[in-house]
Amino acid sequence: MKVGILTLPLHSNYGGNLQALALMSAIRELGHEPILIARDKNRHPAWKVPLVLAKRMLMRARGKNISIGAGIFDRADRARIEVHSSAFIKRYIQPQTPKYTSSTELRQAALAESIDAVVVGSDQVWRPEYAPSIADYFLGFLPREKSIRRISYAASFGSAGWTYSDADTRTCRSLAQRFDAISVREDSAVELCQSHLGVRATHVVDPTLLIDPSIYLNIAGLKAPTSGRGVLVYVLDQTNEKVQIIDTVCASLNQMAFSVNSRTEDLSAPLSERVAPPTEDWLRGFCEADFVVTDSFHACVFAIIFNKPFIVYGNRSRGLGRFESLLRMFDLESRLVTDNRGDVSRIVRDPICWEKVNECMKQQRTIGLEFLALALRGK
Repeated sequence: MKVGILTLPLHSNYGGNLQALALMSAIRELGHEPILIARDKNRHPAWKVPLVLAKRMLMRARGKNISIGAGIFDRADRARIEVHSSAFIKRYIQPQTPKYTSSTELRQAALAESIDAVVVGSDQVWRPEYAPSIADYFLGFLPREKSIRRISYAASFGSAGWTYSDADTRTCRSLAQRFDAISVREDSAVELCQSHLGVRATHVVDPTLLIDPSIYLNIAGLKAPTSGRGVLVYVLDQTNEKVQIIDTVCASLNQMAFSVNSRTEDLSAPLSERVAPPTEDWLRGFCEADFVVTDSFHACVFAIIFNKPFIVYGNRSRGLGRFESLLRMFDLESRLVTDNRGDVSRIVRDPICWEKVNECMKQQRTIGLEFLALALRGK
């Protein structure tokens, strides 16, 4: 069966790229032929750029998690910033269609590729402010008369609350009810699907947890996780509170901090400092860390995959429900800190029972793969 994968536009987003790789790998292991339906970012005309920038800066000032530069960098800057990410996508996330920006183009791609099923997911594909077109991510572009299976795998709303407008709710409710199988990434999303979309959903694990960690180790050029490099800091939104947490962790462990990300979203930084490091280096940082401090969902996931003790700062503007659901699944809620509340020194001292975590990971991987296998077979 030829299976189209529709996720958010790929760019210099490590978690987004790795979950796409993992989902395609899992579907391939199930005996199917995956192909990424490459959705491009929406483009803004030149006259609109100052207005968009001003609006995004205002929203960031009010605490909203908005990517200020997305779709605005000119093509030369964007190509430079994403040079390593593009190389990773070209090498590992294949095959894929040409990039499309409209529903009509997406429909034509699905028909031209003779796709038998489309899986939408994972990541925050059902978060309206992130999706280029929310109706597309409920597969509204697929022709109703074609018997193409409609499936979601670990689709995320990003938030535990409902953020859709009334109009979007009506549209997406109608489209969701055409799906053959629906799964979501957060436990709270099961209730959101029932209450607002009128559909039943299965709670499954993020795609990055579906495949064997050896795949990531091979990409990083390592045979096994190691330690000794210090405290890995992967922070998307730097604040004074997070700096205090990092300092406390480093002092408690008597270790230095190191980082694997750049100043991609800092428009005041020189272009050379906004270039996203290679994904291989990003993975290697997690493999070699002694401890991880992060405010990123997927960084938290990879700390768990590589059995690295961690503290995650719950970023409310980026969606706190994602962190709570993930940590609850592995009985690791005590690793979450919000608004600088929590005994950081105690968290550093508390050991994690990795045997229990790894057994849970194994069980969740089985549940996720079984959902995909049955959904693609039509059972």
